[in-house]
Amino acid sequence: MAKKKHRILLVASCLLFAACIAFPQTQPSGSTPAAITMQQAVDIARMKNPTLLSAQQNLLSVKAQEIQAGVRANPYFGFTGSNITLPAQGASNPYQYSLQVSRLFERGEKRRWRLDSARSTTAQTDAQYHLQEQQTVFAVRQAFTSFVIAKAAKKLADDNLADYRHELDIGRERYKAGDIAKLDFERLDLQLAQFETDESNAVTNAQQASIQLQALLGYDKPRPDFDVIGDVVPPVVSDTMENLEQKAIAARPDLHAAQLGVAVADANVKLAYANGTTDPTLEGEYDRSGTYNSAGFSLNIPIRIFDRNQGNKETSKYVAQASRFTELATRNQVIADVDQAWSGYANAKVLSDRYNGHYIDEAKDVLDIAQFSYQHGGLALIDYLDALRESRSVTSDALNAYSQTWMAIHQLSFATATEIIP
Repeated sequence: MAKKKHRILLVASCLLFAACIAFPQTQPSGSTPAAITMQQAVDIARMKNPTLLSAQQNLLSVKAQEIQAGVRANPYFGFTGSNITLPAQGASNPYQYSLQVSRLFERGEKRRWRLDSARSTTAQTDAQYHLQEQQTVFAVRQAFTSFVIAKAAKKLADDNLADYRHELDIGRERYKAGDIAKLDFERLDLQLAQFETDESNAVTNAQQASIQLQALLGYDKPRPDFDVIGDVVPPVVSDTMENLEQKAIAARPDLHAAQLGVAVADANVKLAYANGTTDPTLEGEYDRSGTYNSAGFSLNIPIRIFDRNQGNKETSKYVAQASRFTELATRNQVIADVDQAWSGYANAKVLSDRYNGHYIDEAKDVLDIAQFSYQHGGLALIDYLDALRESRSVTSDALNAYSQTWMAIHQLSFATATEIIP
């Protein structure tokens, strides 16, 4: 996957989340590890996620069945003796030894079709493993974005709380000087509770997002110094829906697994018919009776009058036909997934662009004017508090819009099994 570029974005105002928030990209000093990018998080998950490691071992176990499918029938060895404690007495009571070697010979190319079925099953399991990997990567990207958004929300809440406390200090001095009434000051002071609540919730959300991401990365115990770096403002997807549909058909592992399921079913049909053929057993024998030696052979051929594996033959044909319908259904679902993901992205991107290019700036202007007017006695306290609440609401909604757009991009990447992020 291509490495993603990272931009450093600034906070636009003390009470307003700017259109572009990011986090410092310099490596922390001391022993604190550097913040990781989304691609680095995905790479770590591929190496350490225990669910993926378990799926890898399962794939190896399925591949090992190819060895068993290729084995040939073992020969049989037999040795018998009788009257060995008695001396040879001509032909009346001789001792006897007998040695037999036999082997079953498979017909109908059973070994070939067993190997074909085993190899197709391995290929199908490999596709299923890549589906598991794709789902894990999807979860990691979602958790990564949640952590980035949670960090942005925490920084915003911290800045808002610090700035409002400064505003409250100014109000306290005005109250002491008799510039504002007690009721107005107490209403200002009550508003502080909301900023403190925002800050407390933001801390909790950031901690929980960090723990969730670290669990997906395979860490046995979450580290408090774990950090990530990434953009909050989502990028633009330059591809078209039709092109993404074609990419999904070519890359989706579940569709590939369904196609390989047809190959497995077809191989099992051939194996079922091969298992209906008769397998002869050829035996060679050496005998010694007294002072006489002799040799012989036998050929055993089962007469398959009743059991010709007809039930398994019919079952395998129906399973093969069902696998073709499954492939068609999966293909249709792939197209539907891409179309739904594209619809989600298009709508989410329109909304996030409105916040990024219009509502953020407008809310900042409204708050700046209201704050200036209130400080100079030109605006009632209730109107200033309304402007403050509207500012907090707009910044919170902007974060949600950015988050929804990012999640839609991740969904689009998952639906197409390709890297969507430029």
